[in-house]
This record gives sequence, C-alpha cells and structure tokens, in this order.
Amino acid sequence: MTRNDAITLARQYLKTGEFIAELDRRVAYRTESLNAERKGELYAYLKDELTPSLAALGFTSRIVDSPSGRSPFLIADYHESDSAPTVLSYGHGDTVDGMVGEWRDGLDPWTITTVGNRAYGRGTADNKGQHSINIAALRAVKETRGGKLGFNAKFIIEMGEETGSPDLAKVCDLLRDELKADLFVGSDGPRLSAERPTIFLGCRGGIRIHLDVNLRAGGNHSGNWGGVLANPATILANAISTLVDGQGRIQLDALKPPPLTNSIRAALADVKVEPTADEPQLSDNWGEEGLSPAERLYAWNTLEVLAISSGNIEKPANAIPGRARAVLQLRFVVGTKVDNIAEVIRAHLVAHGFPMVEVSTTQSFMASRADLDSPWIKWAADSVKMTSGKAPAVLPNFGGSLPNDVFADVLKMPTMWLPHSYPGCSQHAPDEHILLDVTEEALGIMAGLFWDLGELERPL
Repeated sequence: MTRNDAITLARQYLKTGEFIAELDRRVAYRTESLNAERKGELYAYLKDELTPSLAALGFTSRIVDSPSGRSPFLIADYHESDSAPTVLSYGHGDTVDGMVGEWRDGLDPWTITTVGNRAYGRGTADNKGQHSINIAALRAVKETRGGKLGFNAKFIIEMGEETGSPDLAKVCDLLRDELKADLFVGSDGPRLSAERPTIFLGCRGGIRIHLDVNLRAGGNHSGNWGGVLANPATILANAISTLVDGQGRIQLDALKPPPLTNSIRAALADVKVEPTADEPQLSDNWGEEGLSPAERLYAWNTLEVLAISSGNIEKPANAIPGRARAVLQLRFVVGTKVDNIAEVIRAHLVAHGFPMVEVSTTQSFMASRADLDSPWIKWAADSVKMTSGKAPAVLPNFGGSLPNDVFADVLKMPTMWLPHSYPGCSQHAPDEHILLDVTEEALGIMAGLFWDLGELERPL
C-alpha cells in the first residue's frame, strides 16, 4: 500500500458519507462552554465520543479536570517507537451558543444539514470538524500501513477554548513531560481562502483596551449648557483619534510592531487577500501605508474600536451626556511590547490634553510564532503541495488569536497550524458550515502529511 492509497482512503470517508455521519454524531453534543448547564455535555463529548474513537486507533486516553474546575481536557497517547518522531495535535470540542432559531430556513444547529457544497451545523468549522478530519486522516494512514502509523501521536482536546482557554497553559505546564513531542500540528481558524491550502506558524496577540470618560451623573440640557459643559463623547472621540486615525492607521508608535523583516516579507510575497463574493470586500485606502493587504493582516498591528457608547442612541435626548465609554482592541504580532500598555496609553492621552480619560485593559492573550527557518515548515509545505498540487500559503502567523503560545512557549516545540475551514464559514454566527470540497481536500492533505511523518526515521 502507498501514500496515494492512504490519501484515497481518507477522501473516500467523505464520499461514502462516513465522515459526515461521524461529524453529525459529534455536532449533536450541545457543548456550549459559556452555558453552565452544559457542563455534563462537555464531559460526555470527551468520554462517550472521542475516547472510544481514539481507542479504536490504539490511543490510551484519560480525562483531566482543569485546575479551576471550569472544563475538562482529554489527553490521548499512541506510542510505537522511541526513535520515531512524535506529533502533538490539539483541538477543542466546545462551541459558542447554538443560536437556535436564528439559522437560515429553520436549520437545527445541532444536526448536520447538507445543502449543495455546504454542511451546516454548530461546530462543523470550529472545531469539531477540524479535529475530526485529523483523526480520520490518522485512521486512513493506519489502515493503509497495516495497523501502524510509523510515528508516535498525542492529542490534547480542551473544552474551554470559547471561554478563552483559561486553564490550557496550566494543564500543559503540569503535564509537560506527558505532552512532550517533536512537533505540534493543530487545525483551527480558517485558511487564507477556500481555494488555497494554508499553513500558519503562530498567531497575533490581543488586548482589549477600555476608555472611560466620567464627568458627571446624568445628562444636562444642551440648550442651557451647550458650550460651557465639556462633552465626554466629544472628548472620547478626539482621544481615540490620537491613537488611530480615520484610515485605521495607528498613531502611537508604542502600539506599532517592529519593522517587517525580509524573511516575513518574502513569506507573504505571494499571499493575496481576496474575499469571495459573499464576504466583505477590502476597503480602499485603509490601514498602514506602504504595506500589502497580507502584510497588514498577518504581519502588522491593528487598533480597532469594537464598541462605543454615550447617551441613548435609540432615544437621544437634547442633553449633553455625563459619560462616554469605548472598548478598543489591539491585535499585535511578536515583538510588540505590551506589558505596560495601559500606562503607555494613559501617558499619551495626558500629553495630548486628555487626562480625564480612564484607561484599563482586559482579555489579554499573547502573540507567538514558530521559527521561520524551522526545517519542519518546508517539509510540511512540500507534503501539502505533493498531495494537493497547490503551493500552500505559509503565513508567519494567523490574523486572529489561538493558544499557540502554550505550545510554542510553554511546551517549547515547533508549531504549525493547518486549518480546514475558510473565511466565510460563519463560525460564531448562525449558519456555521464547512465546504465539502475543502473537507475532502483536507482529509487527503492530512493523510499525506501523516504518511510522510511515518516515513521519517527520526525527527527533523
């Protein structure tokens, strides 16, 4: 049996309906981690669904409670040889709210419905479908090799990613010997596009920045007080403009990343950000000058206003509001100094005449990125191209955020992510779905990658 046989078998899982039936069974678990009533479903997904599936492949699994008791983890191990490479894979079985009643044509989020090239269901893209693809690819390789993988494999599946992975770093630190591996391969987030396989090596970090202007209780008549009372909404709007301008360009140097390196520019040289017809089109004259869209998205920092409030927009009164609030988010790449970012912003605003603006931060997650010179990157890119016939986009980091820092910085291993969804998959929204043609290609890509891993006598 050959590499092509393993790829063909993996793709057959979709064509025969076996993969969708398996995924439908997993989607049926209502694993909304933000819903306290679903805690039993979180455990059941790991115990009753994934543990038997992995046991059939020869994995030994155990469930580990998180230190905070919020959500469980599944740790699975398959060992063949002390000298063979070991790969650690990650996934999460929890989802956001199902949003029942908000899906097109009354679709049930907890049942897969196939319409044309789309398979709808909560968790199909984020992340049950993605780790199910990887498990199915392992099964295809093992069947093709006559019951052997040719390498060692480990899984960590968490059930708290949608609540910010609050205990993932602690669990990995406690189990660092048990999780030790030569390479980390995860699948989450979207590809660059549905048409192009993608490898990304890390993720941008993120910090929410809260700006509050509290001048007085309640509003005051704008006719009687306009022109003599400071308006907190006006103050806040102008304060924000000193941080980011009307074209989305960061104005405070401390919020910018280090200059782009030649290696990052080279990695992104052939990467095009091309939305499909049903996705938002790129805005003209928006973002940092002198950068391509790919460089702005994957190699630069952005400061976005997520929410802003003052007065009652639904029923505005003829009054000067007493307070104004805004929540901004800084997405940042590796090398950005963020340890004291609130103090830096506060000092900047004071210097620009806005000492009344209170600054605080929440929801911080770190940026991380694998070494661009790692031999694993070329190895994986060559494998993906051999299988798909397409040169994958190799991104220094994902535009969004994932817990890559746990694997890169806590467990200290080379990291790469091969996503199996696409930007228009509607994750975190009604109508979440996967594309069947992308899923079939992904099954083949992962089978090819795992086959190639089994061909290595020792780690790279």
